[in-house]
Amino acid sequence: MDNVTHTFVGLGIGELVQRSLPAEPDEARQRTRHRLLLTACAVASNFPDLDLVLTDLLPAPLGYLLHHRGHTHTLLYAIPQALLLLAALWLLWPNARRLLRHSGQARLGLGLAIGLGFLLHMAMDFLYSYGIHPLAPFDPRWFYGGLVFIVEPVFWVAFGVPLALAIPRRFLRGVALAGLAAFLGYVTWRGYLDPVALAGLLLMGGIIAALRITRMQSRRALALSALVSVAFIAVQGGTSSVGRARVEAALQRADPASRVLDVAMTAFPAQPLCWSFVSIEENAGQGSYRIRRGLLNLAPDVLAHCPAALADPAARDTESAGVSFASAWQGSLATLRTLARNDCHVNAWLRFARMPAVDAEVASDLRFSATPRGNFTTMDLAQASREPCGNVPRWAYPRADLLGAALH
Repeated sequence: MDNVTHTFVGLGIGELVQRSLPAEPDEARQRTRHRLLLTACAVASNFPDLDLVLTDLLPAPLGYLLHHRGHTHTLLYAIPQALLLLAALWLLWPNARRLLRHSGQARLGLGLAIGLGFLLHMAMDFLYSYGIHPLAPFDPRWFYGGLVFIVEPVFWVAFGVPLALAIPRRFLRGVALAGLAAFLGYVTWRGYLDPVALAGLLLMGGIIAALRITRMQSRRALALSALVSVAFIAVQGGTSSVGRARVEAALQRADPASRVLDVAMTAFPAQPLCWSFVSIEENAGQGSYRIRRGLLNLAPDVLAHCPAALADPAARDTESAGVSFASAWQGSLATLRTLARNDCHVNAWLRFARMPAVDAEVASDLRFSATPRGNFTTMDLAQASREPCGNVPRWAYPRADLLGAALH
């Protein structure tokens, strides 16, 4: 997920923890605890992304692909990171240090804020289709959620509204809410959100705001925010599963001789009915594999069109209602396996690639071929060969099922 979303959710959960604990005996301590818990949870919710400093350990793009969302995004290595953050807060914040010496509630709240912050970061990164390997080094496999868009406005509204209304100054509250509304209007105008999704977001924000404005405890508004977020993820999980089954059936009808290995689903913002997908199929008899891109509308009779900005204009309808195929890439299994066995750079790159389009010149993970700034996974094999191999994390190969004996 993007770091703005990580921050919003971290601040919201930190505020929820703060309001769920008994108050400190005096206002100064309470104010310090409030700032401490929000800061700790927001920083912990972003802390694992400091692994970006490790990307220079390998030449581009391998450094980013293999070291970002790497060791710092594992449950084991969350522990030393949490201790490091705790030490930094203790050393650099004298008021917090004095509070923690005397308040058991503050110590409990800080432990919850930091622990939840790190878990939230990994959980939210899992929700996107990029993937993480949280159980490494015990289990080096990648795990992919593929449930929400990388910039998900549901989380912005769910946590942004109660956080904005908690700002003491009315003018700043108005600026924060106006900024959030402007963001929603802009992404709708640009074609990333459809009007139905926008209306749903505004209704959700209004309900959460009403809990705060009517002087009910803002803890209830924040609890509702968390509940709405969990419910949205559950809905996305259900529609993603249904959608994947439909895509697999459409692929099988289109080419019964091929075996569908995987379908990577990418959500549209705040719209459970719309998905883009990238699939990979193997035809062992022909010694080839195919990667397709496409679009899925789970209810074309209800929603005529998915948001235009994320739709592929080249997608064409298939015999399966709501499933459209766009571009297809065909590759040689022999070429892929030979490079995996003999080229250390390709072998390292294949520890990341889930949809590997590889030929004698270039390797690209086609999950990211539609990103606005180009495919950041693309590796020029001739250029990569000029760099030494080394510092390669031992992540599992996402396409071990395609590589077979080439890995041994």
